[in-house]
Amino acid sequence: QVQLVESGGGLVQAGGSLRLSCAASGRTFSTNGMGWFRPAPGKEREFVGAISWNGAYTDYGDSVKGRFTISRDYAKSTVYLQMNSLKPEDTDVYYCAADSARLRIGIARDAFTIWGQGTQVTVSS
Repeated sequence: QVQLVESGGGLVQAGGSLRLSCAASGRTFSTNGMGWFRPAPGKEREFVGAISWNGAYTDYGDSVKGRFTISRDYAKSTVYLQMNSLKPEDTDVYYCAADSARLRIGIARDAFTIWGQGTQVTVSS
Protein backbone atom coordinates (compact mmCIF):
# COMPACT_ATOMS: atom_id res chain seq x y z
CA GLN A 1 0.00 0.00 0.00
CA VAL A 2 1.38 3.39 -0.95
CA GLN A 3 1.51 6.16 1.63
CA LEU A 4 1.54 9.83 0.63
CA VAL A 5 2.98 12.81 2.50
CA GLU A 6 2.47 16.33 1.16
CA SER A 7 4.63 19.36 1.89
CA GLY A 8 5.36 22.80 0.52
CA GLY A 9 2.18 24.62 1.47
CA GLY A 10 2.26 28.07 3.01
CA LEU A 11 1.27 31.69 2.71
CA VAL A 12 1.95 33.61 -0.49
CA GLN A 13 0.76 36.85 -2.03
CA ALA A 14 -1.50 36.90 -5.04
CA GLY A 15 0.54 36.53 -8.21
CA GLY A 16 3.19 34.50 -6.44
CA SER A 17 4.24 30.88 -6.77
CA LEU A 18 4.48 27.77 -4.62
CA ARG A 19 5.62 24.24 -5.32
CA LEU A 20 3.89 21.41 -3.52
CA SER A 21 5.57 18.04 -3.09
CA CYS A 22 4.09 14.63 -2.42
CA ALA A 23 6.48 11.93 -1.30
CA ALA A 24 5.24 8.41 -1.84
CA SER A 25 6.37 5.29 -0.06
CA GLY A 26 5.73 1.84 -1.43
CA ARG A 27 6.43 0.17 -4.71
CA THR A 28 3.30 1.34 -6.46
CA PHE A 29 4.51 4.89 -7.12
CA SER A 30 6.22 4.02 -10.38
CA THR A 31 3.18 2.18 -11.74
CA ASN A 32 0.31 4.44 -10.63
CA GLY A 33 -1.03 7.76 -11.78
CA MET A 34 -0.78 10.62 -9.27
CA GLY A 35 -3.06 13.57 -8.79
CA TRP A 36 -3.85 16.67 -6.77
CA PHE A 37 -7.25 17.70 -5.46
CA ARG A 38 -8.73 20.38 -3.25
CA PRO A 39 -12.10 20.68 -1.51
CA ALA A 40 -14.71 22.73 -3.32
CA PRO A 41 -18.00 24.29 -2.12
CA GLY A 42 -20.88 21.98 -2.85
CA LYS A 43 -18.62 19.20 -4.10
CA GLU A 44 -16.72 16.39 -2.53
CA ARG A 45 -13.53 17.73 -4.04
CA GLU A 46 -12.22 19.63 -7.03
CA PHE A 47 -9.81 18.02 -9.45
CA VAL A 48 -6.65 20.11 -9.75
CA GLY A 49 -4.34 18.02 -11.90
CA ALA A 50 -2.92 14.56 -12.52
CA ILE A 51 -0.12 12.76 -14.28
CA SER A 52 -0.18 9.22 -15.61
CA TRP A 53 2.06 6.49 -14.28
CA ASN A 54 4.60 6.94 -17.09
CA GLY A 55 4.32 10.73 -17.35
CA ALA A 56 2.92 10.54 -20.87
CA TYR A 57 -0.40 12.14 -19.95
CA THR A 58 -1.32 15.14 -17.84
CA ASP A 59 -4.72 16.61 -17.11
CA TYR A 60 -5.74 19.83 -15.37
CA GLY A 61 -8.86 21.34 -13.96
CA ASP A 62 -10.22 24.34 -15.87
CA SER A 63 -9.60 26.75 -13.01
CA VAL A 64 -5.85 26.04 -12.90
CA LYS A 65 -5.07 25.25 -16.54
CA GLY A 66 -2.16 27.33 -17.79
CA ARG A 67 -1.07 28.26 -14.25
CA PHE A 68 -0.31 24.94 -12.56
CA THR A 69 2.04 22.19 -13.74
CA ILE A 70 2.33 18.66 -12.39
CA SER A 71 5.47 16.54 -12.71
CA ARG A 72 7.00 13.47 -11.11
CA ASP A 73 10.47 12.32 -10.13
CA TYR A 74 10.78 8.53 -10.09
CA ALA A 75 14.16 8.52 -8.37
CA LYS A 76 12.66 10.45 -5.46
CA SER A 77 9.19 8.83 -5.62
CA THR A 78 7.78 12.33 -5.52
CA VAL A 79 5.15 14.19 -7.49
CA TYR A 80 5.17 17.97 -7.67
CA LEU A 81 2.56 20.64 -8.27
CA GLN A 82 4.10 23.90 -9.44
CA MET A 83 1.58 26.68 -8.85
CA ASN A 84 2.15 30.02 -10.56
CA SER A 85 0.07 33.19 -10.79
CA LEU A 86 -1.72 32.24 -7.61
CA LYS A 87 -5.07 33.83 -6.82
CA PRO A 88 -6.89 34.24 -3.49
CA GLU A 89 -9.47 31.72 -4.71
CA ASP A 90 -6.69 29.10 -4.85
CA THR A 91 -6.63 29.17 -1.05
CA ASP A 92 -7.43 25.66 0.16
CA VAL A 93 -6.06 22.41 1.49
CA TYR A 94 -4.36 20.49 -1.31
CA TYR A 95 -4.43 16.71 -1.24
CA CYS A 96 -2.18 14.35 -3.12
CA ALA A 97 -3.73 11.12 -4.35
CA ALA A 98 -2.77 7.92 -6.11
CA ASP A 99 -4.75 6.05 -8.75
CA SER A 100 -5.96 2.71 -7.48
CA ALA A 101 -5.10 1.04 -10.79
CA ARG A 102 -1.66 0.19 -12.08
CA LEU A 103 -0.40 1.02 -15.57
CA ARG A 104 -3.57 2.87 -16.58
CA ILE A 105 -3.43 4.40 -20.05
CA GLY A 106 -4.41 8.01 -19.63
CA ILE A 107 -6.03 9.57 -16.57
CA ALA A 108 -9.31 8.75 -14.84
CA ARG A 109 -10.27 11.58 -12.52
CA ASP A 110 -12.53 9.41 -10.36
CA ALA A 111 -10.00 6.60 -9.87
CA PHE A 112 -7.88 8.23 -7.16
CA THR A 113 -8.55 6.41 -3.91
CA ILE A 114 -5.32 6.67 -1.89
CA TRP A 115 -4.94 10.02 -0.14
CA GLY A 116 -2.38 12.04 1.73
CA GLN A 117 -3.13 14.21 4.77
CA GLY A 118 -3.16 17.50 2.87
CA THR A 119 -1.16 20.72 2.94
CA GLN A 120 -2.61 24.21 3.40
CA VAL A 121 -2.12 26.87 0.75
CA THR A 122 -3.16 30.43 1.58
CA VAL A 123 -3.04 33.20 -1.02
CA SER A 124 -3.42 36.74 0.29
CA SER A 125 -4.80 39.56 -1.82
